Amino acid sequence: MSTLPPCPKCESSYVYEVQAVLSCPECGFEWNPNEAAATESEFVVKDANGNLLAEGDYVTLIKDLKIKGTSTTAKIGTKVKIGRLVKGDHDIDCNIKGIGPMMLKSEFVKKSQ
Repeated sequence: MSTLPPCPKCESSYVYEVQAVLSCPECGFEWNPNEAAATESEFVVKDANGNLLAEGDYVTLIKDLKIKGTSTTAKIGTKVKIGRLVKGDHDIDCNIKGIGPMMLKSEFVKKSQ
């Protein structure tokens, strides 16, 4: 008996194979295990306009952002260099002049030239 991976949607272990796809009886989700492995390895971060972002790119804030725990605000139009891209709620690790290290959500930035 082969071991099948758990359902990526509900983590159920009761997965069964139907021809080339895997199916979950609990949530009804069907997926191709070959395609799932390829998409997990790709980590894509896009800005507010849908442009792909990479480490080292410069981005501009499109909204004033309040800094938690202080009375400081990161102003709209501030240009920031992306230090690294991370998975999670906040996608961008960066350092803003006058404020310090921060994590930003990609939905609040646009790619600069």
